Amino acid sequence: MVATRVMLDESEIPTQWYNVAADMPNPPAPPLGPDGKPVSPEQMLAIFPGPLLEQEMSAARWIDIPEPVREVYRLWRPTPLCRALRLEKALGTPAKIFYKYEGVSPAGSHKPNTSVPQAYFNKISGINRLSTETGAGQWGSALAFAGQMFGLEVRVYMVKVSYHQKPYRRSMMQTWGAEVYASPTDMTQAGRNVLAQHPDSPGSLGIAISEAVEEAASRKDTNYALG
Repeated sequence: MVATRVMLDESEIPTQWYNVAADMPNPPAPPLGPDGKPVSPEQMLAIFPGPLLEQEMSAARWIDIPEPVREVYRLWRPTPLCRALRLEKALGTPAKIFYKYEGVSPAGSHKPNTSVPQAYFNKISGINRLSTETGAGQWGSALAFAGQMFGLEVRVYMVKVSYHQKPYRRSMMQTWGAEVYASPTDMTQAGRNVLAQHPDSPGSLGIAISEAVEEAASRKDTNYALG
């Protein structure tokens, strides 16, 4: 029988993240603000914690993973490396095709890989709340889980059409303690502006992002988490 799965032991969970920027021929383009100009680190500190910005700007090839983050990762990592035998057969290829299955995480996707460290770095930076957006609910679920792990309040602006179409994702977020609102809402100026022009707006990811960023920028105890 051909082996179809490779499983590593918990002790083999990586201790460092690989930073692809170290091997790019040119540095990544800087993030741009609403005016189309590069955003300064000082501006980004209004909604992101310092340790995350340090990573964002780092050119180091390897970045240490904090032990509290690795402890949470152990709930589901290492994830299985699976061989796609049927795909190989369908393609008629002599190549061996493997894929990493990330659906074993508590939130059911790869997204806790970043939501957990984002929550951790916000926590050690003195932040108590996180705001974010979600479309179908995967990122919102991942951040709600991470917030629960580190004792952070989480508010999720969920695209309205998905809020109604995917109630179980909403329930999952709420089970982990997150507040979930159908976006656009009347709680932010961005949401009110949309509702004034389109009262029946089904929402969009762009609108939800605007609401989450606005909330983070207007509260000292709140940062924005990027999914």
